[in-house]
Amino acid sequence: MRIAIAGAGAVGRAVASELLENGHKVLLVEQNPARYRPNTVPAADWLLADACEVSTLQEIELQNCDTVIAATGDDKANLAISLLAKSEFAVPRVVARINNAANEWLFTEDWGVDFAVSTPRAMVATVEGAIDVGHLVRMVGLRQGSSEVAKLTLGADHSLVGQRICDLWLPEETVLAAVVCRDAVVVPPSDHILAAGDEMVFITHRTANEDG
Repeated sequence: MRIAIAGAGAVGRAVASELLENGHKVLLVEQNPARYRPNTVPAADWLLADACEVSTLQEIELQNCDTVIAATGDDKANLAISLLAKSEFAVPRVVARINNAANEWLFTEDWGVDFAVSTPRAMVATVEGAIDVGHLVRMVGLRQGSSEVAKLTLGADHSLVGQRICDLWLPEETVLAAVVCRDAVVVPPSDHILAAGDEMVFITHRTANEDG
């Protein structure tokens, strides 16, 4: 795929490196000369320009990109880039970085965003996932936040310990995707008996999560 990344800070460069390793063609667009360092990701194409300007997007022929990633540290810029990419250049897939959790509600299809990645939420999920046993932890949103991936780590006294996966009752619009055990990943349906320390990974609608 041809992928354009707006923002060549630490996040943009890290994403570019991963995508290049996976065989994609990547263009990094950065407007700040201090962050314009092609030698850090030499396999990518680079452009020193403002990705919020239509002329810049025309220059890089954004309409020929399969995906655009708005990865700057400015939510306003990421929204502007997303909207231009989708409405003016009809890019099939637009991914946007959320820097301030208070702005999360803006990152929707109305602004051209197909998938939003919240840096604050990811950090909170990582912390909670490491220390919060026995409670459902939101990991990442899907479909502009209407659904999400969530994780439940079973403590020794949790009511699900000792039950078989195939016998579990789940709320409507909730699917158990996998159970991560000490030495294996178990995919339902299964006769696996849940044990303390098992990590249950769910895909759930936000309403189902909030109600449960």
